[in-house]
Amino acid sequence: MSLVLDAATERPAAIYGAALNHRRLQAALAAEFEQAPYQRPPQAPVLFVKPRNTVSAAGAPIPFPADADAVYAGGALGVRIARDACRVSAADALSHVGGYAVVNEVSLAETSFYRPAIQAKCRDGFCPIGPEAGPDAINPQRVQVRTYVNGALAETNDSADWLRGVAQLIADVSQFLTLYAGDLLIVATPPRNARLRPGDTVAVEIDGIGRLENIVAAEEDIQ
Repeated sequence: MSLVLDAATERPAAIYGAALNHRRLQAALAAEFEQAPYQRPPQAPVLFVKPRNTVSAAGAPIPFPADADAVYAGGALGVRIARDACRVSAADALSHVGGYAVVNEVSLAETSFYRPAIQAKCRDGFCPIGPEAGPDAINPQRVQVRTYVNGALAETNDSADWLRGVAQLIADVSQFLTLYAGDLLIVATPPRNARLRPGDTVAVEIDGIGRLENIVAAEEDIQ
């Protein structure tokens, strides 16, 4: 899957993810956030970037790097921006949404959430993006993302567990970062439970949007 280009500016689309937007994940890190230098959980969205090299499509292999001990799936909802959003309100935020996508935000084990590690999250092929649907395909306040490994349910990601819903996340992010038409915002990933190995088939499903399926392969075996 190629990145979207805005027709007016030919600006390549960016992909941003919210690193700490899931209640279970933040609860698991509560003790860590009380320590120096943080002292408290983050008060603003903590973002990471999925650059161009990470993007792939349904059916493309997910590389398992030779130097990795573990690779984890991250089934998530992607929000496609339809028109530029700069300092928008939560009440107006959804009018900037052009549609929704199934995303697998693949990562190595994460050791820093305030400063997500590039080497963990930005490997080649670590962001399969699957079917997309229009803005009316789902209710963004009621979403369940299901991740399957070899046919078995491995992880769920429910909108009820998101610290910021779609509208509030767009509003908060747009206060300090303009989201341009074509950009994709990954809303939240839960604590990593869906561990992958070469040969595994991983699928992410969202009702109303569709199913994204990929096979994991040793990096050296991918041509």
